Amino acid sequence: MLNPPKTIETERLILRAPVMEDAAAMLESYGRDPEVTRYLTWKPFQSLEEAEGFIRNRVEGWEKGFWFSWTILLREGGAHLGTVSLRTLGPRLFMGFIIARPYWGRGYSTEAARPVLEWALAQPNVYRVSAVCDTEHLASARVLEKIGMQYEGTLRRWDVHPNISDVPRDCLCYSAVK
Repeated sequence: MLNPPKTIETERLILRAPVMEDAAAMLESYGRDPEVTRYLTWKPFQSLEEAEGFIRNRVEGWEKGFWFSWTILLREGGAHLGTVSLRTLGPRLFMGFIIARPYWGRGYSTEAARPVLEWALAQPNVYRVSAVCDTEHLASARVLEKIGMQYEGTLRRWDVHPNISDVPRDCLCYSAVK
């Protein structure tokens, strides 16, 4: 069973395990933003209760050992930037991340995702970490490449992104292996 660190610090960021008190900040910073959620598998939140449900799911996932999410905070000022996650899928891990729109284009996604990937691949029984992104979400693809993941191919009709379409969309698949 994995035992990830509850806190990871980088030069500009603090990544920490989520707490229920994160719900309001998450809702305001990115949870209700249609541009941020455009390529995600869930629609923008309409209420604090929806954000609380999301956080509750992540807290429970951590406790049960199958979904590890870190809230991304700015080291200076503590602004809530987003989330980076690892989810267990059998012998593999699946990575995802979300960054609030005011923080796009500043390298925060790369800075948050890189140490999470490095930690995962340092674990003795982890041999593969993968991630997917919509074929139109080239900013996410660039982040995955910057953290050392390699493009493996396009997964046709892989996932539904309900903010774009109700039918499964093609996704780019990336991975890092050891």
